[in-house]
Amino acid sequence: MSRPFVHSLIRNSSYLRKSTTLGWSYRCHRSLCAAAEKPAEATEAEKQLQEQIAALTKENESLVEQATDFKDKYQRTLADRENVRVRLQKEIADAKQYGIQSFCKDLLEVSDVFHKAIDSVPKEKVEKGSSDLKTLYDGLVMTENQLLSVFRRHGLSEIIPEIGEKFDPSLQEAMFELPLPDKDPGTVAHVIRSGWKLHSRCIRSAQVGVVKD
Repeated sequence: MSRPFVHSLIRNSSYLRKSTTLGWSYRCHRSLCAAAEKPAEATEAEKQLQEQIAALTKENESLVEQATDFKDKYQRTLADRENVRVRLQKEIADAKQYGIQSFCKDLLEVSDVFHKAIDSVPKEKVEKGSSDLKTLYDGLVMTENQLLSVFRRHGLSEIIPEIGEKFDPSLQEAMFELPLPDKDPGTVAHVIRSGWKLHSRCIRSAQVGVVKD
């Protein structure tokens, strides 16, 4: 082998080694740089993801709060509508039951007139008097009984206090007081006029005298 050829081979071998070494170093450098850049990229992505999660969480909380508020308003509206419905039904029922209250009060005045007319005639005069008087008297009694029957049919009931019972201001009206030592104070001592109820409502209080305290 000639000397020039050997020198050329040696030079070429050194160049190849250098080139190979440089290429390997460059590739290693790129790999290390890429490895160093990946954590930074991952951290940035995680940060954006966390921001998105926080935004979505806040939006979800706002939506849940709105849904709760809407549900509360809806339930309140339903409750108000139910209250209105119940109140209207009660008003309708009261109107049916007590719509004739004023008319009944007027008829009670007529009943009082019949009662006073009948009481004003002593039974002795009726029995010993003329037949015309007895006919008139019996006609008044029958008319009063018929009127009372109509009252009962429409829910009117008479309030007749008993002597000695406790005075009830919701059903009775005290017209005067009597000093009666042998009676309990605050009890009924005398009945002036009976009262009346329409169903469960007192439309005219009974007038009574009460034992003085």
